[in-house]
Amino acid sequence: MTAQHPSVLSRFTGDANPYGGGDPYADYRTADFPFTQYANLADRQLGGGVIAANDEFFAQRENLLVPEAAEFDPEHFGHKGKIMDGWETRRRRGASAAHPWPTSDDHDWALVRLGAPGVIRGIVVDTAHFRGNYPQAVSVEGASVPGSPSPEELLADDVKWTTLVPRTAVGGHAANGFAVSVEQRFTHLRVNQHPDGGIARLRVYGEVVPDPKWLSVLGTFDVVALENGGQVEDASNLFYSPATNTIQPGRSRKMDDGWETRRRRDNGNDWIRYQLVAQSEIRAIEIDTAYLKGNSAGWASVAVKDGDDGDWTEILPRTRLQPDTNHRFTLPEPTVATHARVDIFPDGGISRLRLFGSLTQDGASRLAARHQELGG
Repeated sequence: MTAQHPSVLSRFTGDANPYGGGDPYADYRTADFPFTQYANLADRQLGGGVIAANDEFFAQRENLLVPEAAEFDPEHFGHKGKIMDGWETRRRRGASAAHPWPTSDDHDWALVRLGAPGVIRGIVVDTAHFRGNYPQAVSVEGASVPGSPSPEELLADDVKWTTLVPRTAVGGHAANGFAVSVEQRFTHLRVNQHPDGGIARLRVYGEVVPDPKWLSVLGTFDVVALENGGQVEDASNLFYSPATNTIQPGRSRKMDDGWETRRRRDNGNDWIRYQLVAQSEIRAIEIDTAYLKGNSAGWASVAVKDGDDGDWTEILPRTRLQPDTNHRFTLPEPTVATHARVDIFPDGGISRLRLFGSLTQDGASRLAARHQELGG
């Protein structure tokens, strides 16, 4: 097993105060983690899942990946005890009355399938509302296993696990963040809590590294989609919702599942800049304003460039958008690009941007080389 040593940011240790009423998040310990600019590779919307755990006596493992913040109801009890919004295991015990304490090696584990395999830049192990029943320490390991392995296959002796977060003390009712600097593509994680306890949420931030063989078979696909390796580089405004929402899978299901800006009071406009999966030939565009009815963008334009130093070329001139509508545009001829930018006028939002095309020969070669370099 290969050991790595990430940076621990704003370390929190020890119990939080017992809940004293009022807002349960009033004394929650958290910090701004720089790696949260990346996508959550364990997002359920991308296909992430908690596929197994050795124990989930008090609270089920699937809660780890719920997208919303953990909730706390002080009066919510069941026949097993207090019901928590997270993954919580029973208290471990020693072997005998003479040795009633768990050993230093005792721990509970959960196996997590990343929705989109990729390079991990940071992990947050959130113990929200676990004030005195959080684990003493946590560790996280990663593996790269092709296909759709079963829990038994992942736990087999021939699977190589790389330590991303070494065993590290954590705090209760806190967002425990860890920067990761392992340049490798991972498909699955093993989250360990030592010796037992509860974790509310798990977030795994990083860069998607798609399978080039899969994209090659698809031929024409969405070259800016998050699941295919597209990224948001920057945006003018993130007041109401993240720009990454615009390249999530599927259509938006509610208003905050898109990108919405604050109301402008000047003569400017808002925009998002993207990096495509690799150099591509773009042939068609979709701009969706689903669920944005009184706050959709009035107009939009799309520009692209080829290479970091390339010039921006408009491929969709400023075009009127309708609320709660999917707009489709075919280009008169394919356009080669590595980056794209959507401008909306004057403000408001869009729910999704789709750029349909295929990889160029150079783009496919570079993507295959990176995939191989990262152990894919």
